[in-house]
Parts: sequence; structure tokens; C-alpha cells
Amino acid sequence: MPLMQLDEHFTPECKFKESVFENYYVTYSSMLYRQTQSGRSWYIGINRDGQVMKGNRVKKNKGAAHFLPKVIEVAMYKEPSLHQLAPEPVSPPRKTVKTSDLPSLKNGRKEAPKADAS
Repeated sequence: MPLMQLDEHFTPECKFKESVFENYYVTYSSMLYRQTQSGRSWYIGINRDGQVMKGNRVKKNKGAAHFLPKVIEVAMYKEPSLHQLAPEPVSPPRKTVKTSDLPSLKNGRKEAPKADAS
């Protein structure tokens, strides 16, 4: 008799049918395993001690097979809000030099200062 176990690869044993009851409890029945005589599905169940029960011992109307789903936020990709983004470091402002303060250039060379002829 197979028990619950972790498997790295997806196999037919990994397929379960999820059923939701009126009281929002959820049961999971195996798509592969059934009782040989009655054809009843095997259900996932947890006993009082938190141990996984054998599938052929769990019935869908028993409390061991009922699970309450936990509500989680489902999003494949969620864009971060502007409040969550870290502010980019601000570089200090660059000093701009006025072009009128620079000596004029001719052919890539500085022009010699002109002497006043007065």
C-alpha cells in the first residue's frame, strides 16, 4: 500500500481530485488508486497526531480527510509599488561652467590674451 511521499518528478500518483464541500472544507482523492471491491477513491487524511493516514483507511466524510484551504495572494507576477522600491541614490549636482568664463579656443589652442593698446 502506497503512503504519501515526496517525489521529484510528476507521475500519475501525483494526480488528485479536489472536491469542495458546502462548509468550504476541501478533500483530495487519488486519481490512480481505488478500493478493489467497491471502487471507492482513496483520500488524503491526517490523524490526530499529524501523521499521514493510509489512503484506503480514509473516507471522504471523516474529519481526517477535511482540510481548510489557506487564503493566499495569487499572482504570477506582481509589479512592485512605488512605495516598495528603494530610492535611487541621488548624485550631487554637477557644476556647470559658463562658456563666457572659458578662454576662447582657436584650432584647439588657447588664444593669447590681448594687451590693451591704450
